[in-house]
Amino acid sequence: MRAYVPLTLPALAAAYKAGELAPGPLVAYAVTPGLREWYVSDDIEELEYAALGRAAAASLRLVAGDPAAERRRVVLAVDVADGLVTADPDGRGMDAGAIGEVRVEGSVPAKRFAAVHADADDAKDDVTAAAAALGAADLGDDDAQFTVDGAEDHELLWFGVQEIPGLIG
Repeated sequence: MRAYVPLTLPALAAAYKAGELAPGPLVAYAVTPGLREWYVSDDIEELEYAALGRAAAASLRLVAGDPAAERRRVVLAVDVADGLVTADPDGRGMDAGAIGEVRVEGSVPAKRFAAVHADADDAKDDVTAAAAALGAADLGDDDAQFTVDGAEDHELLWFGVQEIPGLIG
């Protein structure tokens, strides 16, 4: 199963240096029955893109919670055995925040890393503003939500795993 793990650049650097993404269990996003129902599509590429988008939103929350992290959303795509993945791990069903959420049991070795998706440099200002606005957006502030949505307007770029050293500097 392809799962999308939301990270920050420091977390990606730590996983790369350790040779694994650990410790588990890991929160990730994937094509789940709930995501299929929510997105209403049978196109696997569209569904995986939706799961990636959910992971990007979760990465923004991680960035907001780590003042030292560079203001770029980062998602690590990993391929793991289906048996290591639990869909809807908290039993929240169709709760908007839980759609597509999975738990990956255990650590994920680097050989299971498939790709990295990350913001381009030109997204930093919007990601910075979105991270700062998350709290107000969560409380229903429409202007803050507009700012958060501004970060989502940036497509994450695709990087091969061999490009991780260049990303983490």
